[in-house]
Amino acid sequence: MFALVLVTAAMCEAQKTNVPAMVTAGVDTNFPTTGSGKGTFYLSGPGVALKKEVELGTDVAVNGRDLQNAGAYEAIVCADTCHTSQFYVVAAKAVKLAFLVHPSRVPVAASDAVSGVALPFDKFENMVLTPQEVDFRLTAGSTSLLARSVSAQNGVAWFRTTSGKNAGKLQVVATLHDVVSTRAVQEVASDPCNLRIKGERTPKGIEVETDPVRDCSGNVLPDGTIVTFSLTGSNGKSTIDAPIKQGIARADIPAKGPQTISVASGVVMGNELHIGGQ
Repeated sequence: MFALVLVTAAMCEAQKTNVPAMVTAGVDTNFPTTGSGKGTFYLSGPGVALKKEVELGTDVAVNGRDLQNAGAYEAIVCADTCHTSQFYVVAAKAVKLAFLVHPSRVPVAASDAVSGVALPFDKFENMVLTPQEVDFRLTAGSTSLLARSVSAQNGVAWFRTTSGKNAGKLQVVATLHDVVSTRAVQEVASDPCNLRIKGERTPKGIEVETDPVRDCSGNVLPDGTIVTFSLTGSNGKSTIDAPIKQGIARADIPAKGPQTISVASGVVMGNELHIGGQ
């Protein structure tokens, strides 16, 4: 889109408009003209078209509301022929941040697993393309995981980092001047570590349960996580899935005779347990 300035003058060679190379979005701006006599002023740019009757040799005042959208503009002075000038409207001061963080849930101690991107905008919704210093802070409880200042390039500032070691809420904050945007990521336990089981004979079969199931950082795996018990005996092989409840998975297995029982959760294998027959 382009801005047009048309001015009709008595002398074609004298008709000109002098425009600044850059104008800040939303700022009232004067466009000086040369020549004499009556003329017509046209402004056409991103989302705007304006026409004014003007007196040549004076300034043409353009209200800031007609210069709210960043982009390239053009000024043209016309009589029998036309004179063209160009200028650019740039974004005003950043007053808001579009802040995205990924993912919403993440395992603890996962390398380069948390990322975020911040995009600054002015009050007219123009992306601010000039370099801006954005401060990123990540905290888990009272523990600081990241404090980094990033210069936004072409309107984008971003980070990537490793998740914390403790399950719970990870708070992610982006700050630009006095603009603060906050997001939260739920950190959850990672894969089990040192998965172990114990069991014993009962009148109905075998009762087996895990030790408290934790990841390698000591976080208890959440309730509902599935643990698979596998049995191998004289009647072949069978499996039973059991959810973790309060950190422990349990199963009552109606099995007779000697049994070898193993345990797994996801890709993690535990110990084997050998139980004799009744």
